[in-house]
Amino acid sequence: MHKIATKWNGFFFICALLSLVLSISSCFSPRKSIAIEEGWELLGETKVNFVRDVDLIDVTSRNQFIGLRFKVEGRDVRLHELKVHFDNGDKLDPAIDLVILAGQESRIIELAREGRTIDKIEFKYRTTGSVLEGRANVLVFGQRYNPGY
Repeated sequence: MHKIATKWNGFFFICALLSLVLSISSCFSPRKSIAIEEGWELLGETKVNFVRDVDLIDVTSRNQFIGLRFKVEGRDVRLHELKVHFDNGDKLDPAIDLVILAGQESRIIELAREGRTIDKIEFKYRTTGSVLEGRANVLVFGQRYNPGY
């Protein structure tokens, strides 16, 4: 009987230790929480690659949007081309050449007053600095269409 109790005590000790490790590791998540303004939705994010300078974000939200905004984390990024593909096959290709500083957001890029459903967003960029300084993370937010306003 003593051997069985010892096995159970060891099992509970391991479970308690595992629980403690998991709760501590969740406190040190590398991802910061994102404060999203009311009326905005995170459409996607991507790590900027030094080799490839084109990224594509597939938008899964079926909401309609009237604007886009980019936020950059980690490093400065120069956004020099943008193509927004809508679910009906239309494409918006605004002239754009923005430098977005690390920790900052771009200006609002207007899509349509009546709101459009976005299928995907394609953008070309260039990261400033060297590879040794790390990569930037780009987040794309959509401003939801609200027909009541």
